[in-house]
Amino acid sequence: MSLSLGLRDEENERINNILNKLMELAYVPEGWLKDEAQPLLTQLGLSYESLAAMTGDELNAHITKLHFDFANMERLADILAANPTFKDKAIALYNFTQVESKMFSFDIFNKINALK
Repeated sequence: MSLSLGLRDEENERINNILNKLMELAYVPEGWLKDEAQPLLTQLGLSYESLAAMTGDELNAHITKLHFDFANMERLADILAANPTFKDKAIALYNFTQVESKMFSFDIFNKINALK
């Protein structure tokens, strides 16, 4: 179902705010402090455990369903890339963003190569 422009902007802003909060979380070598990340992930229809269990394709389908724009897809991939547990999902999301946006980004290309 397609969102109208106003609703899409509103949804995009909500997603943007959640991603900002996730980026601000304390990061420890094992990953995020789960107690802090869980409520934010829940707002995106995810949990730490469901995110760990998802394939890259399942994550891509999930964020597409939530109407993420390409900038927010890349930001989520950046967040996932910082956590070794989610490195493969970050790569899948970067690749998906690159393909779906139909624009080549050297920045995303370099991020993918750095993770490999």
